[in-house]
Amino acid sequence: MNGAWLRTLFAIALGVLPSLAQQQDLLGILEAELKRNFEVLRQKGDPKPYYLSYTVTQRDVVVLDSSLGSIRANQTQRQRILDVSMRVGDAQLDNYHRVRGNRARFTSGSAIALEDEPNAIVRVLWRDTDRAYRAAAERLNLIRSSSEMRVAERDTSPDFSEEEPVVDVLPIVSSTLNTAEWEAKLKKFSAAFRGREGILTSNVSVVLTVEHRYFVDSNGTRLRHGRSQTRLETTGQAKASDGMNLGLSRSLEAEVPGQLPKDAEVEKVVSALIRDLEALLQAPLAEPFIGPAILSGRAAAVFFHEIFGHRMEGHRQKDEREGQTFTSQVDKQVLVPFLSVYADPTLRKLDGQELMGWYPYDDEGVKSRRVALVEGGFLRNFMLSRSPIEGFPASNGHGRKQPGNEVVSRQSNLIVEAAETVSDGDLREALLAEVRKQQKPYGLYFVDVSGGLTTTGRDGLQAFTVTPLVVYRVFADGRPDQLVRGVDIVGTPLTSFAKIIAAGNRPEVFNGYCGAESGTLPVAAVAPALLVSEIETQRRGKAEDRPPLLPFPPATGGAQ
Repeated sequence: MNGAWLRTLFAIALGVLPSLAQQQDLLGILEAELKRNFEVLRQKGDPKPYYLSYTVTQRDVVVLDSSLGSIRANQTQRQRILDVSMRVGDAQLDNYHRVRGNRARFTSGSAIALEDEPNAIVRVLWRDTDRAYRAAAERLNLIRSSSEMRVAERDTSPDFSEEEPVVDVLPIVSSTLNTAEWEAKLKKFSAAFRGREGILTSNVSVVLTVEHRYFVDSNGTRLRHGRSQTRLETTGQAKASDGMNLGLSRSLEAEVPGQLPKDAEVEKVVSALIRDLEALLQAPLAEPFIGPAILSGRAAAVFFHEIFGHRMEGHRQKDEREGQTFTSQVDKQVLVPFLSVYADPTLRKLDGQELMGWYPYDDEGVKSRRVALVEGGFLRNFMLSRSPIEGFPASNGHGRKQPGNEVVSRQSNLIVEAAETVSDGDLREALLAEVRKQQKPYGLYFVDVSGGLTTTGRDGLQAFTVTPLVVYRVFADGRPDQLVRGVDIVGTPLTSFAKIIAAGNRPEVFNGYCGAESGTLPVAAVAPALLVSEIETQRRGKAEDRPPLLPFPPATGGAQ
């Protein structure tokens, strides 16, 4: 390979700048430059590319943060990030092929001009396309010459799926935050923490994110779509006398700031967090436990996101390094018969509550759609990107990434539904009955959780940890429920799913951000409360340091 094709590409890129000067639409700039670069590489490149896409993600973010009645941050930022996806070879075998699970990165995730200025944008497109092609060509040559590639490949499906091109230029999304109004609100909300001895740090923040995705590819797809997301979050941190760190966080989500709850409701949320955090400081330390428990809807939602959802992401079924818990379980029973699970990125709200995992198109230009993962306990499908797996040759709109990363299959809105349900009261009675049956002194009730983590790799333990925030002991002898601290839920997936014996009748939503191979993404999980016959907990680790030696500073008033 020599530099002739590169000189030609550079000459063409420079030569088109005057003609592009009249073209101020970002999609048009991307489309024209992609066509030129792709044609030159198809003529001159060796190996030849067969697919090229450009994605530009524009984010406008406003952050207001307050603590103890004062504003400590007021930030506004706009950025545009370019991602280039270059595929050389053919769909059966290309540069994205995993060799022993390893997958290379080809995009540079470069910042581009905030204005639709062709002279500035085209230079970055040209440079990053060249970089992506060189890296892709080098890796494909290594793959073709590597004996490792053909050793014990269980899944021989292609590396890329063909999808129908889509043209859909949706309206620009507009949303604003009245900073003066919200500064006054946040001062009022955060002032509730004043004088609360034992709560070391606290804050109340509001973040407005308006994001637009521009996507073009060599197959003719041309997309522009956007979304607005507002998140109001309250957090507090404390330290118990034995050094254990305690923290609580509560959030409220809406599409635009005006849809957030009224001030009185927000104040109730803040007051409840303060009450729970102060109660945790006085709560006894939990002992390791194995026995029956109720997971609230929010807790059950995180439980399924961590333990089940990640194992249903398509790329994990193809990666030989993964544990592949459910790869061979299609059309087999994997959950109790009264549970069904689906992924639905088309859902923006459920029962009036915002779902953060929605989007109209995924990050490979595939339209979002509902995917039935489990029906009546039987596994039916996986969440799929354009990387096919055995038995599933096409994407179902779950190729996702944070800007600057490569796409893999990821969760969106994960919904758990129960065909047989009971009321909250009946679920509690069933817990007590199970406690007596097992001759345990108490069961556990997990009210709230912060998140969790799971290991899915073949070389590690197929295990998970979910981090509860608010946990109660529920006594069989009728004593009042007792708040405890320092609890982590641990276990293994298949064993845990087999222990589910009943479901509540009220679904609850957990909104959050999930980090995995393709970056951090907004997601949601929805589930009813679940009764499990057995759950295992361990005691959370303590920090080395102790609470502060100096006395807590007195409250001195200040601006309201």
